Amino acid sequence: MKPGIHPAYGPVVFRDKAAGSAFLTRSTATSKKTVKWEDGNTYPVVDVEISSASHPFYTGTARVLDTAGRVERFERRYGRRGAN
Repeated sequence: MKPGIHPAYGPVVFRDKAAGSAFLTRSTATSKKTVKWEDGNTYPVVDVEISSASHPFYTGTARVLDTAGRVERFERRYGRRGAN
């Protein structure tokens, strides 16, 4: 790798505002805010709106919404699959 052209890569805490959870990882993201972590060290903290801790797909609370009966309307127009 060429020296001096890559961003600094180091430990960063990502804090999920929706779930109230946080995790320590390595990233090139930076922040002026810091937080004291469980190990006693201070790390930069990046607040995120949503992460795997609060996203419905990962938490298992995802729902498929059928707005205005679209499935039923499709079945009326084109018939049910396997009806013949």
